[in-house]
Amino acid sequence: MRTLPQLAILALVGGLGAAWHIYGEQVGLPRPLALVGLEAAAPTGPQRGGGAGAPVGVVVSPVRTGTVVDRAESVGTVRARDAVTITAKVTGIVQAIRFQEGQRVPEGEVLVELDAAALRAELDQARALFDDARSQLVRARGLQPGQTITAQRLETLEAVTRQAEGRVRQAQARLEELRVTAPFSGRVGLRQVSVGALVQPGTVVTTLDDISRVRVEFSVPEIYVARVREGSAVTARAAAFGDRRFQGRVAVVDTRIDTTTRTVRVISEFDNADEALKPGLFMTVEIEMQRRDDALLVAEEALDPLGDRNFVYVIRDNRARRVEVRLGQRLPGEVEILSGVRPGDAVVVRGLQRLRNDAPVRVTETLTRPTS
Repeated sequence: MRTLPQLAILALVGGLGAAWHIYGEQVGLPRPLALVGLEAAAPTGPQRGGGAGAPVGVVVSPVRTGTVVDRAESVGTVRARDAVTITAKVTGIVQAIRFQEGQRVPEGEVLVELDAAALRAELDQARALFDDARSQLVRARGLQPGQTITAQRLETLEAVTRQAEGRVRQAQARLEELRVTAPFSGRVGLRQVSVGALVQPGTVVTTLDDISRVRVEFSVPEIYVARVREGSAVTARAAAFGDRRFQGRVAVVDTRIDTTTRTVRVISEFDNADEALKPGLFMTVEIEMQRRDDALLVAEEALDPLGDRNFVYVIRDNRARRVEVRLGQRLPGEVEILSGVRPGDAVVVRGLQRLRNDAPVRVTETLTRPTS
C-alpha cells in the first residue's frame, strides 16, 4: 500500500500536469521545471504508452486533396420552355377536331377546323370579281392603234382591279383563321371543345406545351447573389422519381432582389427528352456555387475540438505536433481544412486521447482514403 506522502505527491503531479496540458500546452509554454522535478520524484509504477520513454502507438491518415463543392438548396417549380393556350380567333361552328389529347404535333399542324362554307362562297365571289376586273384592265391596255381610252377610265379600271384583289386576300385570310393551328412543336393537352360547338374569339380549344426542354424556377437568399452565375450546375429531384437526379444549368439570374423575401429569382434549364418532368411539378434543387478541386481533406476522427477551436496531431520527426486548424465544408467521414496542414501530412486518427503536444509516437498503421 502506498504511503500518504506518496499519494500526496501523485495528486500534486496529476494536478499540475492537467493544468499545463489544458492551458500551457495550447499556447506553447515549456513544461514547468517544478512539474518536471515532481514527475522525476514521483513514485514509479506500471508504465502506459505515451510516457517520455515509451512512444505512443497511433494510427495515422495522410492529408489528401479532393473536390469540395459549395451548394445552396432551394425549392422550385417546373415550367415548359414554351407554353400557350390555343384559342379561336373568329366566330364559327367546330367542323372537325384534328388532334388527340396528349399527342405531340409539329409546328403548323391543324388542330381544329371551323365551318367555312359561307366564307368559301364569299371567296369564290371575290375571285370572280377580281378575274372580271383584271380582264377589263388587260383589254383596255391592249387596244389596237386608233382605239382610244381616257386616262381616267384606265385609272378607274386599275383601282377596281386592286380592290377586287384585296377582297380575295381578305377572304383567304379569314378562311385561314377558321383553321386553328399549332404555333410551335409540342404536346397538346385536353381539348375543351366538341364538334358542332359554336366558338367565339378567345374560346379555349386546348393547351400546347413544349417540354422537350423545361425550366425550373426557384429563389436563393441574397447572400449568394455574388456566387450564382449563368451556367452554374443545378441538380433537381422530385419525390415522384425517388433517387433520380436531373442535371441542368442556370439560364437566367434576375436583375432585382425581392425586398420582401430578400431573395433573388433564378431560372434553370433541363433537358427533358423523355418528358418525365411535367409543368407545375414541385422539385428540390441544389445549385453549385463554387467548386474547389484542390481542397485539403482529413478524416473527421482526426479532429480534437476545444470549445470553438479545432486541433489535429500532425506527425513530424516521430512526434505528435498539436496544430490548430480552420475548418471548411464537412463531407461524409471527412472535413475540409482551410489552414494549418499541408498535403501529405500524416495526422493521427486513432490514439488521440493518449497524446500530448510533442509526444513521441510510433505509427502502427497508415490508413489510405480514396481520392475524389
